[in-house]
Amino acid sequence: MQTVVLGTSGTTPQDVVDVARHGARVELSTEAVQALAAAREVVDALAAKPEPVYGVSTGFGALATRHIGHELRARLQRNIVRSHAAGMGPRVEREVVRALMFLRLKTLASGRTGVRPEVARTMADVLNAGITPVVHEYGSLGCSGDLAPLSHCALALMGEGDAEGPDGQVRPAGELLAAHGIAPVELKEKEGLALLNGTDGMLGMLVMALADLDTLYKSADVTAALSLEALLGTEKVLEPELHAIRPHPGQAASAANMLAVLKGSGLTGHFQAGEAPRVQDAYSIRCAPQVAGAGRDTLAHARLVAERELAAAVDNPVVLPNGEVRSNGNFHGAPVAYVLDFLAIAAADLGSIAERRTDRLLDKNRSHGLPPFLAEDAGVDSGLMIAQYTQAALVSEMKRLAVPASADSIPSSAMQEDHVSMGWSAARKLRTAIGNLTRIIAVELYAATRGVELRAGLTPAPASRAVITALREAGVQGPGPDRFLAPDLAAADAFVREGRVVAAVEPVTGPLA
Repeated sequence: MQTVVLGTSGTTPQDVVDVARHGARVELSTEAVQALAAAREVVDALAAKPEPVYGVSTGFGALATRHIGHELRARLQRNIVRSHAAGMGPRVEREVVRALMFLRLKTLASGRTGVRPEVARTMADVLNAGITPVVHEYGSLGCSGDLAPLSHCALALMGEGDAEGPDGQVRPAGELLAAHGIAPVELKEKEGLALLNGTDGMLGMLVMALADLDTLYKSADVTAALSLEALLGTEKVLEPELHAIRPHPGQAASAANMLAVLKGSGLTGHFQAGEAPRVQDAYSIRCAPQVAGAGRDTLAHARLVAERELAAAVDNPVVLPNGEVRSNGNFHGAPVAYVLDFLAIAAADLGSIAERRTDRLLDKNRSHGLPPFLAEDAGVDSGLMIAQYTQAALVSEMKRLAVPASADSIPSSAMQEDHVSMGWSAARKLRTAIGNLTRIIAVELYAATRGVELRAGLTPAPASRAVITALREAGVQGPGPDRFLAPDLAAADAFVREGRVVAAVEPVTGPLA
């Protein structure tokens, strides 16, 4: 099994995906353990002094004015975890919780939080044992971090609350820890606060969204190329010199991908007998690289933000390299929230243009000779009419999901925390949007491959034939009379979601950009 070693300088997007989705083991480097111990010495020294220090010897948030004596500090740290574990609603996905815990551990390993090495080791042990705390949908405002989600994770480290074991069964966390030989942590000064004060949930979801969207944007280039073929469009608008004069990197990459898929096609540039020559294709065909390219550039910006966050230590207060313990506002989720919302906007537009191409394929007045709704016997058969309805419903929801969460703020903690990011909410709706976008691309794939196959006597590009062959081998049927359509669409959805569109074409085209 792969092992990810956490040092003091952050982690990588691939490490997050490996731990969250593929169960990679986590270890702390010697450097990280030493940094943890050194920072703890600073906190212990401050705890021994009579002067109050936020998070060490005071209450929290609006209650930070109360000085807490030595005899109550362990109780204070336990209480903040218990009281903040106040999430409600459905359970959050296992991969999200694993990313959340791993990224909190990443910050602990930085040596900036002041927790003891044994606390960090316990968190690594819980991840490695496949124990996943039960975290709920609602409870984070994205400021002072993802408080409730992280608190549910910290609660499990204490042996309290519920968690899912490696067998998928939910049991009391204490039982699961005992079954794996893990001793519950007994929190000391600052440790409860350090376990729950970070933007780790929204960052984990951002990192996984970037991985998913990278595949989906490549898949969308392929389906757009297939639609262009099925509609007998021209590939000349994809030539590099046209995109060089508007030098957006994403646009050039998308056009190059489409051109690579269309290489050797016998369908492009044809006109249906009897129709007037087309000077230009419709926007949904001709401007596919411009729309997908703008989304790709949005991904690049979001990736830059994620990489900066992955190198960050987010906590309050923090232990600085000079030994000072300082209060700060680095837990605010605005940088992550903005790009999560930006990605949802770009994804909605990519879904929207894909749906327009599908609609064009099904309309006999605009499809340049294809049968109505790509049906075998239109009138007796409805073809893909309602598949487009489903796609349209998904697009409509994506437009609602594109409304930014980060434009909102709702005060909390008796107005101490009076401006929040709502980044967790932005991340949650982006996950829904990505699922919808996958289905939208799957419907276009289903329609476009059928349209290409219906062009009797014309030979599609080798890359297109490779996609069609792989799709049919995956159980998605081709043209024919009406049948129960939902299983075909579900299989097409899985084909896109698992990256098999890209996997089918790259042996022909080479790696897509």
